Amino acid sequence: MKNIITIAHKELRSYFASPVAYVVFVLFLILSGYFFSAILFVTREASLTGVAYNMIITLLFLIPLITMKLFAEEKKLGTLEILMTKPVKDFEAVLGKFFAALSLFGLMLLSTFVYVLILFKYGNPDVGPIITSYFGVFLCGMAFIALGIFASTLTENQIISAVIGFSFILLLWILNWLASYVGESMQNLLNYLALSTHLDDFIKGVVDIKNVSYYLSFVVFWLFASIKAIEVRKWK
Repeated sequence: MKNIITIAHKELRSYFASPVAYVVFVLFLILSGYFFSAILFVTREASLTGVAYNMIITLLFLIPLITMKLFAEEKKLGTLEILMTKPVKDFEAVLGKFFAALSLFGLMLLSTFVYVLILFKYGNPDVGPIITSYFGVFLCGMAFIALGIFASTLTENQIISAVIGFSFILLLWILNWLASYVGESMQNLLNYLALSTHLDDFIKGVVDIKNVSYYLSFVVFWLFASIKAIEVRKWK
């Protein structure tokens, strides 16, 4: 556990030692703030429903920028081998970097609570859907990060890592769009595998354990895949 915390702390500091964290943070605030203002102006409703959906679409582009360097940079600099020769296990390295990215994402999400304060100041919003929406966005963001980390283990080029991560996330996000072009059995499978279909209930104010289990299982699977990808590299 100590190694995980040490790696997470090191990676979190490295984020703010470079322009990456600031650029991603500012872009996220600008885009989410724009969507919040525009939707509130048009609908006049004290709700975060539309904002949550647009927030996730924004994160679909930004999360790969957060995860692109986590292992790709280590490979390029040749420090991954050094890290692995220390008494650090593969899963500790993956989890440490995962929690660093998750912490940055959590700070980004926390910064949007000002929208909730605005809604309560000028309206009477339903608290339940707001809480579940944030919970759903957080779980979905976790899934994006896990998949982005896996993409980062595949290359030493950060740009390629970001492109691969974005492509994987986008593909799994739109799987349900492809469901209408296949048979019923495959349709049910694609709907279940799609990241987007499990977010709807959260935004509607419903917490279904099946959706929570899906996101957590998704995270575990791709973190496990990242560990195996590192192991394969060590044997080359």
